[in-house]
Amino acid sequence: MANFKEIITKSVIGKAKKTNSMNFSFTPDEKANTVLGCWVINHNFSGVNQSGKVGVNGSFDVNVWYSYDNDTKTKVNTKRFNYHELLNVPLKDEATLTNNSEIIVRSLKQPTVTNVKIENDNIVLDLEKELGVEIVGDTLIKVPVEDDYDDYEEILDDVEEESIDSVDENYLN
Repeated sequence: MANFKEIITKSVIGKAKKTNSMNFSFTPDEKANTVLGCWVINHNFSGVNQSGKVGVNGSFDVNVWYSYDNDTKTKVNTKRFNYHELLNVPLKDEATLTNNSEIIVRSLKQPTVTNVKIENDNIVLDLEKELGVEIVGDTLIKVPVEDDYDDYEEILDDVEEESIDSVDENYLN
């Protein structure tokens, strides 16, 4: 007859991903004529519980290479951008997001510049990124337990008792 035991363990109780397009702009040191290149580095982020939703705080640096002075000189300008997103991650099996839940955020697609242009002395950037979020929390598992099941086999010694009695104690002398 099987009884049940309850085990509390950690498991993924919620999982989601979100693609996001963002727009940023900044004014370079000089009046830019042409954007020659643009790339994103140093993407950092973390997730926190915000009233039952996942708040993602992040930042990244954007390097913009541009020409100025009638396309006779070039310069690379670096600008740090911060962002905050509030994600509603669906939870499984009536689980709840608590302060004890672990929030794991992964970058499924690093921030990438999809479009860059110069408007009114500003450089305007369109970026796209994709984040994946997993929430790890306590889960209760019920497992069947066989209380009276004995899976050990008894091992019988091959040595007979009478052979122990017939040992010559003076053998080493």
